[in-house]
Amino acid sequence: MSNQNLRRDEAAARSALISVDAYDVDLDLSSAEDPEAGGFRSRSTITFRCSEPGAATFLDFIHGGVRSVVLNGTELPLDTAVDDARIHLPFLQLENTVTVEGTALYSRSGEGMHRFTDPADARTYLYTQYEPADARRVFANFEQPDLKAAFTFHVTAPSEWEVASNGVETNRTQLDGGFSRWDFAPTQRISTYITTVLAGPYFKAEDAWSGTMADGSVLDIPLGAYCRSSLAEHFDPQNIFEITKQGLDYFHELFAYPYPFGKYDQAFVPEYNLGAMENPGLVTFTESYVFRSKATEAQYEARANTILHEMAHMWFGDLVTMKWWDDLWLKESFADYMGALAVDQATGFSNSWVSFANRRKAWAYTQDQLPTTHPIVADITDLEAAKQNFDGITYAKGASVLKQLVSYVGFEAFIEAARGYFRSHAFGNTTLADLLSALSEASGRDMGAWSRLWLQTAGVPLLTTELETDDDGVITSVTIVQNAPDPVSGEQVPRPHRLRIGLYNPDAAGALVRSGSVEIDVDGPRTAVPELVGKLRPALLLLNDEDLTYAKIRFDSDSLQVLMQNLGRIPDPLARAVCFSALWNGVRDGIISARDYLRLIVHAAPVETGSGVLQVVLDNARYAVERYAPAEDRSELREVLYSLVVDQLHQAEPGSDRQLVWARNAAATGRHSTSHTELLRGLLQGTATVPGLTVDSDLRWLLWQALAATSNATRAELEAELERDTTASGRVGYTTAAAAFPDPAVKAAAWQDAVHSDELSNQLLSATIEGFTIGSIEMLSVFSADYFASLTLVWSSRSIGQATRVVTGLFPGAQDLPEHMVPADHPVLVASMDWLEANPQAPAALRRIIIEQQDQLLRALRAQAAGR
Repeated sequence: MSNQNLRRDEAAARSALISVDAYDVDLDLSSAEDPEAGGFRSRSTITFRCSEPGAATFLDFIHGGVRSVVLNGTELPLDTAVDDARIHLPFLQLENTVTVEGTALYSRSGEGMHRFTDPADARTYLYTQYEPADARRVFANFEQPDLKAAFTFHVTAPSEWEVASNGVETNRTQLDGGFSRWDFAPTQRISTYITTVLAGPYFKAEDAWSGTMADGSVLDIPLGAYCRSSLAEHFDPQNIFEITKQGLDYFHELFAYPYPFGKYDQAFVPEYNLGAMENPGLVTFTESYVFRSKATEAQYEARANTILHEMAHMWFGDLVTMKWWDDLWLKESFADYMGALAVDQATGFSNSWVSFANRRKAWAYTQDQLPTTHPIVADITDLEAAKQNFDGITYAKGASVLKQLVSYVGFEAFIEAARGYFRSHAFGNTTLADLLSALSEASGRDMGAWSRLWLQTAGVPLLTTELETDDDGVITSVTIVQNAPDPVSGEQVPRPHRLRIGLYNPDAAGALVRSGSVEIDVDGPRTAVPELVGKLRPALLLLNDEDLTYAKIRFDSDSLQVLMQNLGRIPDPLARAVCFSALWNGVRDGIISARDYLRLIVHAAPVETGSGVLQVVLDNARYAVERYAPAEDRSELREVLYSLVVDQLHQAEPGSDRQLVWARNAAATGRHSTSHTELLRGLLQGTATVPGLTVDSDLRWLLWQALAATSNATRAELEAELERDTTASGRVGYTTAAAAFPDPAVKAAAWQDAVHSDELSNQLLSATIEGFTIGSIEMLSVFSADYFASLTLVWSSRSIGQATRVVTGLFPGAQDLPEHMVPADHPVLVASMDWLEANPQAPAALRRIIIEQQDQLLRALRAQAAGR
């Protein structure tokens, strides 16, 4: 039985017994270019102390074989020391040294030491990714965040490669056979999950940043930026360095604690599972941030946000780290908030909080309404649960609540608390109590009640307005009603809110502008707003104007009617984003039909100026049509949406971001419609032109995917396009398109590759799943039975990352509700409930995914029923 899933109680017992001083890790990557070599030599020497001489503990190591374990000079017998992913260490002394040598395995899943062969030039690239607990796939260690230590890395690799780690390079030795050994400086005391190694023929750009310390001295930080050599022509390191320097300037002054990790490298790597990872001294990012095709300002802003999110982690997460994954929010919520704040305050981008309201909070609202929702401070019993909790609650809800907290205690008190927190806990580990103590000291407020209501309670509060007027339209009373049930008990748990109410009226030009506002504290189930009594009723009463609190809002009937026709007339982008978010929540809740939402989009989308907001609302419109519209309405609504998109594509300003967004959405909506096939093919072949539109590589693959999904392309055409675009992105685009053909044999082959084979890398697995799911419900329904039959085997035979892709991506969630059927009786819902009932002992993380996907399907079926 596998023992990879470390429990919280085991980790607590181990940290109570030992403390770790240092690691010396030697990795031999000289075999990396040989595709037949499945692993590499890994040697880990650890010095640590034990509080109970004679006691025993264990190391973590997921390996391809252990050659030796030497504890305090004695070689341990492997048959008793090595137990699957654990290495037992008996009869400990007060001070101990253990050396483990074995074979670590190259990865294709993005976990551990990922190995990638570039299809453009056949060169090999390596990088590591560990969070929450995959350093043990590369070297033996004590894999938990509170056992910090100093790490010294040594790496053997081909001499012509670039090799980097957390610390600066201190020495390089030429070896025989064209190899060299790199030695790196010891790190500060950090956790295992943020150590890292990068190796391969990467392109590297260099720069530097300097900052003045409190004592007048100068802090010099070398900067580096890496990408694959075949992407170097598309790389823009100077833009990346500019954002990096702006961030270091901002955080250096804001936190009053100097950047503590010596250098600041950033690597953009292939087949990355995440947006980025905050490894101190060497941050890793998805290489999708290297824009090989035209990118919108919203994409550049998103990259800046990610860069500054990871930079905030250097303090929140790396300098001060949570003790266990229950307090994951201590780093992720803060980094999410600080990233948005820094983009707004320190860069030239002006829509950071619009993007936050439009994307991040929407993610949080969705996650927080699932039956698996949890408090921001979660109950994480083991590593599998930790892996699943990198979610919209930990990131976006936590950041939203922090934004509310800043309004509650004041920005200066909040920052002073952060500064004290860093000073008190530098290079250590903390829990919720440590942060609350710092906040209470800085603000003079008891943070206990606030924490219980916002950090330790789950669920989304719903705020509505009760408004009465006289015959002349003058307000006689306004009450804010809060509905905040606990998702577990169902009992009402009202939260305190600091929010602004905006009053919007038409100006002389017809724009819907703010004519007044009041800022109030909402607490309890009902809160009167006497400040509005006696005012003329506005055209639009907007709760949570400026997006200060975390809550769903419902519009009064008059405001909703105004918005449905005039949302695009609101000039303030943040106010529009708040309204779009609230209306989308109404669609998801079955209050607004897919048809009415699409009618709103037809009015509002053509005048939306923000490319990021436009992309989100078009994504939502497409989802509403495909999932929330009754089946009998779907063809009609598809044509309405597609006609809107194509019409706006032709009307958009040539070469503008909006034109590119409309073009991408023409391809996305074209996956489900054959009405405009001639246009899509014409864009590919140059027979149809849109002035100012460049049909570059990324857009070409989107167009091919639409044509393949509607049987308007051939396999030979896709292969010819792949021959023209031999890049990694081209291979992903081709894989998606090839699996999109509406052919039962194609779907069966894709299903086999995704579910019953482990040959695909993480990126190609996702591409295959995406292509497979582009298809009719009838064609895909034949795979539902095998989906549920295969769940246990998929979960037990794959890494958790790969298994999660399969289980989540292939859940048969696109379904129609037959007339006269109750949503709960739908066969797929029944099958999922039967599986859950029959598998009560299945891993909690697997059950969570099924429960969540089941709930999303039930929501869609209810919306279809409500829309009839």
